[in-house]
Amino acid sequence: MKPTARRWIWTLWLLLALPAFAAESPRATPPGAAIASAHELATEAGLRILREGGNAFDAAVAVSATLSVVEPVSSGLGGGGFFLLHDARSGRDVFVDAREVAPRSASPQAYLDAAGELDRDRAVNGPWAAGIPGLPAALVHIAGKYGRLPLARSLQPAIRIARDGFPVYARLADGYRSRSKVMERYRGTREVFLADGDPPEEGELLKQPDLARTLEKLAREGFDGFYRGEVARRLLAGVRAEGGRWNAEELAAYRVKEREPLRFEYDGWQVVTAPPPSSGGIALAQMLQILEPWDLAGLSEPQRVHLTVEAMRRAYRDRTFYLGDPDFVQVPVALLTSPDYAAGLRATIHPQKATPSALLSGAPTPLEDEETTHFSIIDGEGNRVAATQTVNLTYGSGFIPRGTGVLLNNEMDDFALRPGTPNAFGVMGFEANAPAPGKRMLSSMTPTFLVSRDRIAVLGTPGGSRIITMVLLGILGYADGLSPQQVAALPRYHHQWLPDAIQIETGALPPATIAALQAMGHTVRTPVDPSEGRGSSHVWGNLQTVMWDLRAGTLEGGTDPRNPVGKVGLLPAAAQQARASAR
Repeated sequence: MKPTARRWIWTLWLLLALPAFAAESPRATPPGAAIASAHELATEAGLRILREGGNAFDAAVAVSATLSVVEPVSSGLGGGGFFLLHDARSGRDVFVDAREVAPRSASPQAYLDAAGELDRDRAVNGPWAAGIPGLPAALVHIAGKYGRLPLARSLQPAIRIARDGFPVYARLADGYRSRSKVMERYRGTREVFLADGDPPEEGELLKQPDLARTLEKLAREGFDGFYRGEVARRLLAGVRAEGGRWNAEELAAYRVKEREPLRFEYDGWQVVTAPPPSSGGIALAQMLQILEPWDLAGLSEPQRVHLTVEAMRRAYRDRTFYLGDPDFVQVPVALLTSPDYAAGLRATIHPQKATPSALLSGAPTPLEDEETTHFSIIDGEGNRVAATQTVNLTYGSGFIPRGTGVLLNNEMDDFALRPGTPNAFGVMGFEANAPAPGKRMLSSMTPTFLVSRDRIAVLGTPGGSRIITMVLLGILGYADGLSPQQVAALPRYHHQWLPDAIQIETGALPPATIAALQAMGHTVRTPVDPSEGRGSSHVWGNLQTVMWDLRAGTLEGGTDPRNPVGKVGLLPAAAQQARASAR
C-alpha cells in the first residue's frame, strides 16, 4: 500500500503551489489549442471559431451546436447536457447544468397503463417521453457569460451544415434502421429523415433546413428564439398534436443552473468533476478514494481488476438510493465523498474474493443509454471545457415537432417512473429519482478535469451507466502516465452492482484474467451479438480527451478509435492570438 501521507502532501501542494505556479511559470499558457470531439465537422467548427478570435467557450458553443446537427443519433437541441468550464483568468471552475426537466404533466400515474403497469412505449417514444430541453439555453448562457464572440458567430458553422447537409455515416444510418418503426410514426420526423423518399444511407447528404432555421432564430433572438416565439409555438403545437401536454409557461421558464463542481484528490491529481444531478462525480470520488491506498500499477491484472470492480460495485449501490436532483432531494454529498466513508467501504472488500451484490442490500440503479456525445477543449489562454450532451436513447424519442427540425429527447425514462419497476434497460430506481414537475432526472454524464503539478487533462465519454467507469479507467490511465490517445483507446470493463456481473468489451481482458476473476467468485459477462439480446456490447463509449503537458509545453489529444468519424484538432497559439489581438 502507498503511504497515506502522500495524498495530504499532494493536497497541500495543489492548494498552495498551483496558483503561484500557474501565475509565474513561463509555460503557464498552453502552446495553442486542442479540441477532441466525436465528429470531425464539430472539431473543425470549434477550430474555426478559435481562429476567428473566440475562446474555448465560444468554441464549445460551435462544437455543441454542430454535434447537434451531425449527431442526431446522440444529441441535439431537443436534449440537454452538462458543461464543466474553467476560466483561466479567474481560476474559477463552474458546472453548467443544462439537464432537461420534467414538464408539469409528469407524474408516475401518467406513465401507467390501464392495468397499472408501466407504459413502456409512452416512457421512451413520442412527446410524453421528452423532458423540457436544456441545450439551447446552455448555448445562449455560455456564449453570453463566458464567450468572446456573439452567439450568432459561434452558431454559423452549425447553421451552414444543417442547411447544406453533411455525409451520412454508418452509425447514423444503422441507428435510424434500429428506430425506424418509431420515427416513422411522426410526420415531422418523416419530413426530415425521409425527405428524399428513402431512409438515410451511408454517404448521402442529410440536409435539415428546418433545423437550420431554428438555429438562425436562436442566433438572432437568443433564449427567446427557442423558448418563446415561433419555434416555441411550433414545438408546443407538435407536442400537443401527438397527445403531449407541454405548455408555453414551462417552456419559457426553463433555466440552466450553475453549480459548484465536486473536487477531491487522487494520487497527485486534483479531480474536478460533475456534481448532482450527475451521479458521476460522487461515484468517481468513492471509487478512486477506495482504490487510492493500493499500488494498482504493481498488482497483477486480475488483482487490479478485482479491486477496481469491487470499488465500482459499492459506488453504484449508493448511486441507487441516495442520488437525484439536489433541488428536490437532500443528497448527502459530504458523506458520500468523504475519505473516511471510502475507507469504511474499502474495509468491506476481500482482497481475493468477490463480494456478492446480494450482500449489499437494495435494488438496481436507473441507467442512461449509450447514445450520448462528449467533447473536450483547451484553448491558448488555458480556458478549458469538458461537455457531455445527450438525447438519451438512439434518436431520443424519435419525435420531431413539424417545422422545427428539433428531435426531442426521451429523458423521462431516466426517472424512476414506477419505483421498483425496470426501465428500458431492465433496471429500477426509487424515490430520490422519482419524477416531479421541474425536476431534473439523474444522469451518468461525467465531464471531468484532472490537474497535477505538470499535466492538465480534460476528458469524458458517452456510454450510459458505463460513462462513470469509463472515466474512472481513463483517470487511472492518466495516473499510470499514459498519453491521451492511449487513454482514449483503453480496453473497458464495468460493474454496476446489479446485475452482479463484470461486463467487458470484446478482447478487453485475456482468457487467463477472466479465469482468475471467475476463481475469485466473479461472474464475467462477455460480449454477445446485439441481435441475440441486450448483453454486453462489443465496444463501448466514445471517449474524447485533451491534455496540456506544462513541463514539456505541449498539447495532445485523444479521440476514441472505436469511432471512425471523431477528430482531434490542434491550433498553434499564434493563430488564435493573432485574431484575438486584431479584435
